[in-house]
Amino acid sequence: MATAAVTATRSVARAGPGHARFVLLSIAHAGAIVLVPHPIVIAIGLWWNANTISHNFIHRPFFTAAAANRAYAFYLSLLLGVPQTFWRDRHLHHHAGDLRPARLRAASRAELAGIAALWLGLGLAAPTVFLWAYLPGWLLGLGLCHLQGHYEHARGTTSHYGRLYNLFFFNDGYHVEHHRDPAAGWMELRQAVVPGARCSRWPPVLRWLDALSLDGLERLVVRVPALQRAVVAPHDRAVRALARHLPGEVHSITVVGGGLFPRSAIVARRVWPAAAITAIDADAGHLEIARPFLPPGISAECRPFVPGDERADLVIVPLAYVGSREDLYARPPAPAVLIHDWIWRRRGPGAIVSWWLLKRINLVVR
Repeated sequence: MATAAVTATRSVARAGPGHARFVLLSIAHAGAIVLVPHPIVIAIGLWWNANTISHNFIHRPFFTAAAANRAYAFYLSLLLGVPQTFWRDRHLHHHAGDLRPARLRAASRAELAGIAALWLGLGLAAPTVFLWAYLPGWLLGLGLCHLQGHYEHARGTTSHYGRLYNLFFFNDGYHVEHHRDPAAGWMELRQAVVPGARCSRWPPVLRWLDALSLDGLERLVVRVPALQRAVVAPHDRAVRALARHLPGEVHSITVVGGGLFPRSAIVARRVWPAAAITAIDADAGHLEIARPFLPPGISAECRPFVPGDERADLVIVPLAYVGSREDLYARPPAPAVLIHDWIWRRRGPGAIVSWWLLKRINLVVR
């Protein structure tokens, strides 16, 4: 099968030479399972392949010859333990918004028979490996795939623009963009970022951390006055340190995500007492919580932040920003932008807020 796959790469791929690397990587994946038959290797390999090689093959078959595509789908079925024709039908139903279950076609039944034969042979030839390595790894891999699929769409289709994840997962993080144009090749997605797309700082399989991290901490700060003072003071020092580097006078400020405890709006009023300040948040409930803490003269608006639509001299972006932070660094939406980021992500002029908060503020000027 591996020899056939290598030979098949010589045929003309439908979408350029990028698909040849997927075929070769899928062969390397099989080699890794043979050389290191460990549950973790099997689980991670299944999860990774399903969201890279298999996912790309579903949308853009790699070969011009239908027979080559059928053979490669059969190979992937054996490799992943999942019938690829059935998975393709089910996945394309998902993109079409079709809730009907996918039908088990003849090709899917043939792939299932191949999987069953492979499992039977492995169980007879190496029962220990099959029962204590392969099956646990396969089940764990399916669990990771389920987690990935759930959090790619929980509360709406969501992207992740982290460089490391998208390097190893071939831009799989650009999920909003993928749903906008499912036929786009993986190399095209980075140039198709949707302005204002829903975004998470976490890859899909780790996105459950969003519920445990910043939002919960913010709600805790709202309830504890001592914590409010503890977070405002270091933010005040950091913003004042960066204020002298701003390119001009600040007459108007937009504070993005000004809901819950509005530390940035509080600090902005202290540093620029005469500026017109607007705190915006897409969550009306967050703004209602924030209103008692807002200094006089600051307006609050319930609306999403769309880069390019603001006309303020200064925009302040929170650590919990749900859009593309990289896009803000590359194309600042105002003459000056203060971007809250993790302490290890230094970009140009910046100031550390606090080591215990693991947080810094970076200044970007247009």
